[in-house]
This record gives sequence, C-alpha cells and structure tokens, in this order.
Amino acid sequence: MPTLCKPAVSVPEHVITMEDTLELARTLHPDHPQLPLALRLIGNTGVAKRHLVQPIEETLKHPGFESRNAMYETEAKARVPRVVTEALGNAELRPEDIDMIVYVSCTGFMMPSLTAWLINTMGFPGHTRQLPIAQLGCAAGGAAINRAHDFCEAYPDANVLIVACEFCSLCYQPTDLGVGSLLSNGLFGDAVAASVVRGKGGTGISLERNGSHLVPDTTGWIAYSVRSTGFHFLLDKRVPTTMEPLAPALRTMAAQHGWDAGELDFYIIHAGGPRILDDLSRFLEVPPEAFRFSRATLTEYGNIASAVVLDAIRRLFDEGGTADGARGIVAGFGPGITAEMCLGRWASELSEAALTTERQVLGSALRGTAAGHGTDAPTETVL
Repeated sequence: MPTLCKPAVSVPEHVITMEDTLELARTLHPDHPQLPLALRLIGNTGVAKRHLVQPIEETLKHPGFESRNAMYETEAKARVPRVVTEALGNAELRPEDIDMIVYVSCTGFMMPSLTAWLINTMGFPGHTRQLPIAQLGCAAGGAAINRAHDFCEAYPDANVLIVACEFCSLCYQPTDLGVGSLLSNGLFGDAVAASVVRGKGGTGISLERNGSHLVPDTTGWIAYSVRSTGFHFLLDKRVPTTMEPLAPALRTMAAQHGWDAGELDFYIIHAGGPRILDDLSRFLEVPPEAFRFSRATLTEYGNIASAVVLDAIRRLFDEGGTADGARGIVAGFGPGITAEMCLGRWASELSEAALTTERQVLGSALRGTAAGHGTDAPTETVL
C-alpha cells in the first residue's frame, strides 16, 4: 500500500524573531491608524521566529517582480536538490526509482517547472511524470500527498517524489498596508520540504483514503492580486473562522472510512495560525496537545505555506513515530477555501502485511453495508 516516508525539511539561514518583526512594524508604520491592532494580531500568532532567503534589509526592498522571480529560481535550484537527496535516502530509494514528481509552490513561477530541471540534473528517468501545482497555496501540501496516493493506487509499483518550495518573503509588498497584509508580514516564512510516497514498502503513514472539500462562496478570502510588482497577498479577516465549516468535512471523510475524527492517534494539520488549531481542537473535541507537531512548526518557522504539513509529519517521525496501526489524519487548508485531506495509519515495513489484510476486511464490510442500505458506495478510495 502507498506509504508516505519521512520528509526532509530545510529552512534558510537568515532569521527574524517576533521581537524583530514587531519593532520593524513600529518603525516602518509609526503613523498607521491600525498599528496597535496589527501589533496585537502579529503578537498573537505564536510565531517565535521565521527563516528568510535574504537578510531582512534586502527582503524589505522591492527590486521588481522580474528580479524577485529570478531570485526564486536561483534559490530553488540551490536549495531543493539537497532536500530531495535526503528525502530519497529516508525512503531508501534512488532517483531512478521515482516515477512521478509532484512540485508545489505558490511563491514564484517557472516554465518549464523545476520538475524538468530536477529530471535533467539529478538523474531522474526521462519518463518521470511531472505534476507542478502552483495555485492551491497552503493546501498544496495536502494535495501533493493526495495526488501521489492516487498515482500509487493506479500504479502499485510506482514511487512519487513530493517537493514543496516556498519563499514567502519574496512576495513582500511594501506598499500593501492593510491589516491583513501587515499580519501576513509577521506570519509567513520560507522553507523547502520533500518526501517520497512509496507504492510498496517503507515506514511511515500508510495512506488509505483522501478527499477534498471547498467551502462555497469563499474564493476571495485567500487570494493573489497579480500586478506589475508581482503577487499581492489578500487575506480576509474571516479566514480564521473557516474551521467551523471544515471540521464537519473532516468528520464526514473519517466516518465514510469507519473512523471517528475525534478519536484518532495523530493529527497533522496545516498551521495557518493559532486560531485554526484552537478551533479545530474544539470542533473535533480533541485536546490541544493533539496538534503539537503543527504548533511547533508555526512557532519555529511561521506559516511556511505548502511545506507546513510535511514539516509537521517530519516532527512526528522525529518523536519516534507511533505504534503500528495508529490512525491519523493529514489536512492542508488554502485558497478556495479548500481542504485537502487524507487518512492513514502508521506502518513499518514489517507491519504492512497485517495492515493490508485489515484494510481488505474493512473495505469488504463497508461495501457490504452500502449494498445493504441500497446506497452508492463512498466515492473516495477504500482499501
């Protein structure tokens, strides 16, 4: 069965602390009429520090979109290969073992995608499929896992490399002075992450079901305005309330699989901000400690967009993993408002055979239940 192996994560060397961020806001915007509100919101993010691809003095400049996008390409090519190499090692695979590369990023643009460059420079086969995803924002980390899962279901012997490359600091816009923009300036950080989904074998999260949910009429809540100066990030004040409609979607997907979303063993959730995690804890009726991996990512790195879920998964591995068969959920949230969700169990290579048998029994039982009630079987994959 497809298994998500240990991710590799790297953050740039330039660090900005919460104290630095607050002082910069006071210095740059002393006469802003909503400065006290912005300072309070930034202080409430729980972000202790963030990592940037440039020193803060350079980050605050705007040399133009062309220059910034060139820097995105340069930094991606400099930083991604090492993370990819580590992720392949974690999965005990070589470049020639990879059948598809899913590359997710919303902070720069390249065509051909970085996937083509990776294939040409790192020894991946010429027949490697390429799937670049650029417009799902923070939800793309979850989407990448789900598309890798789907591919390995279609091709059981295949292996998929996932790469998330986010340089959020390159989207800083000094003329954007709304409270949402000021908050974003104190929330987002830079990171590169990679992981492999193995079609067979491996230790990690054995993927069982995935799904997507879009909250109606929220397309303007998280968005880019694309202008001559680049990507201008738009963040609606209603975004922190999105767990109220998304928590039921998590519950529904878990219930379709015969699980209770409030009684799982591990939770990997996109850490868009502290209220997201606080509200989800309340709506799912799980203790705040359940989201410790996501909170640690937010505290130490800030919101690193699509890389958040991979970093939180890496922290689960670093804690020693969990018991074989332990059940969990992974969810990324982003523009749309979109949730990309998946369910899986912790599995080592030795436990995979037993889990396969259990899934087959569960799948037969669920199909039998659906037939007995005269209803259609669930649309998502049941293994």
